[in-house]
Amino acid sequence: MSERSVSKQKQEKRWYTIHAPEQFDRQELGGTPADEPDKVLGRNIETTLGELKGDASENNTKLTFKINDVGSDAAYTEFMKHELTRDYLRSLVRRGASKVEAYVTVLTTDDYRVQIQPVAFTTKDADASQEKAIRNTMVDIVEEAAEDRTFEDLIDSVVEGRLSSAIYGEAKTIYPLRRVEIQKATMEARPEEVAAEEETSVDVDEEEVEV
Repeated sequence: MSERSVSKQKQEKRWYTIHAPEQFDRQELGGTPADEPDKVLGRNIETTLGELKGDASENNTKLTFKINDVGSDAAYTEFMKHELTRDYLRSLVRRGASKVEAYVTVLTTDDYRVQIQPVAFTTKDADASQEKAIRNTMVDIVEEAAEDRTFEDLIDSVVEGRLSSAIYGEAKTIYPLRRVEIQKATMEARPEEVAAEEETSVDVDEEEVEV
C-alpha cells in the first residue's frame, strides 16, 4: 500500500465523542476514532463514578458502558456494569468478622434481566444460621426492589446507595453489621433478548408436550 493510501485512510478516520446514558446526564466519557460509524458500535467504555461526579471519594466504583448508537460525530452508550474495586472490597474485610454474599438475578418492570451481588460485613463473627438469615434478607430486598422498578430506577438505586441502605436497615436486626455494599450489578439481557429466550423456552415445552 502506498504512503498516499495510508495517509488518506488516516484522514478519513473521524473522532466520535462518547456520551454516558441519559440517566448519567449524557456526560462525556472521552472520544474514539473510526473510519466507519458501524465500527464504533459495541465498544465498551470504562470509567469511575468519581470521574462522572467529580468526586474522588467515588473512584472505588467502576462503571462499564457499551456504545449502542452512533450519530454524525457522537456515540451514545447503555449501562452494562457497576462494580466495586477489589482494593476497596479488601479494605472492608476484618479479622474475626463475617463477609456474607448473595447473587440475585431479577427481572425489572421493563423486562431487563439484571444480576445484583450484595455483600454484608458484620462487626463480629456470625454463625451459619445468622449468615443464612442475612443472605435471605438480601435476596428478598433485591427481588422486591426489582418488582416495582424499571431498569434505570433499579440501577439508580444501586449507584446512589439506596439499595444497600435498605438491606442494611433490615439485615442489621439479624446481626450487627458494619457495612453493606452492592459489589456488582450487571445487565445480563435486554427486553428483546429476554423475550426471545422465553419464546424458545415455550417452543421447547410445546414440542415436549406433543411427544
